[in-house]
Parts: sequence; C-alpha cells; structure tokens
Amino acid sequence: MSTPANNPVSRLVQNTAELDYRILKSVASYEQAQELVDRLSDGGFPVEKTRIVGTGLRSVEQVTGRMTTGKAAVQGAIGGLWFGLMIGILFLILAPGNFLLILLLALGFGAVWGAIFGALGHAATRGRRDFSSVQVMEAESYDVLVEASHINQASQVANGQPMPEQDPEA
Repeated sequence: MSTPANNPVSRLVQNTAELDYRILKSVASYEQAQELVDRLSDGGFPVEKTRIVGTGLRSVEQVTGRMTTGKAAVQGAIGGLWFGLMIGILFLILAPGNFLLILLLALGFGAVWGAIFGALGHAATRGRRDFSSVQVMEAESYDVLVEASHINQASQVANGQPMPEQDPEA
C-alpha cells in the first residue's frame, strides 16, 4: 500500500485538504463536469486551479457472459498470438532469415501456449468464477472544485461572462 508521501502523483497534485477549495457546481455526470471545465478553459480561466471530485463511489461489474474452459482457451490463444507476433518480430530483427516461416512458427507457438495457459487458468478456479465481466468505478455525483481565491472568476466565466482580471493581491 502506498502512503501519500510515497505516491509519485502526490508530488504533482496537491492534496485537496491542503488548499482551500470551494464547490463551483455539483453535477450528475462526469461528462457534465468535463463540459464545465472545458467552458472555463475556453473562457481563459486557469483550469489548473480546478478539480473534478467524484462522490459516492461504487464499483459496478457488468457480467458479459458465461466463461467456459473453451472460451478461456480461445481468449488465451488470442493473447498468445500477440505475444507470438512480438517474439517473431524480435527474432526477425536479431536473426534475419525466412520471414514467413519465423513469423508463422512464433504465432503458432504463441497461440498454443496462450490457449494452454488460458485453459489452465480457468480450470484452476474450479468453477468459482464461470463468467466474464467488466468492472468500472462510478460516482453518484461530481463536484467541480475551484481554489477559493479564484471562485469568483470561475463563477463569472461559467456563467458566460468574460474572464475578469484577477486581483494581484490574491
């Protein structure tokens, strides 16, 4: 587990608790939040003073179908083809020879080994996960936050007014 001090992103983006942020607007979707920040950017507002914060996070897993050992083998074979292609190209660069033969052998070995590992991986679950799915994180709502010293400017630009001059003292 990474702590904030060890997280490389923390050096790029300050913690929201360390600065005084105010809510410019709360919206229902991420697209609406993006649209608002884009409007601020188009109006000349310094968007590096904004944040989009999702609240009420939840994990949503959409089940996409039944997973069988055969399907796992096919998916593994497809992944193996890509790996075989990469290895085939590497062999062609390092040991030039019969282009077509090297490529076909690498693709074949990649597909066979991918299928074997895909089938074995699925069989190892012993029926505990016989379905495939896609998992995403969703938020119930999104807050567009702006540093307190810039909230009035952001509000004016968000309402379609021209970018006001910032007070040099702020």
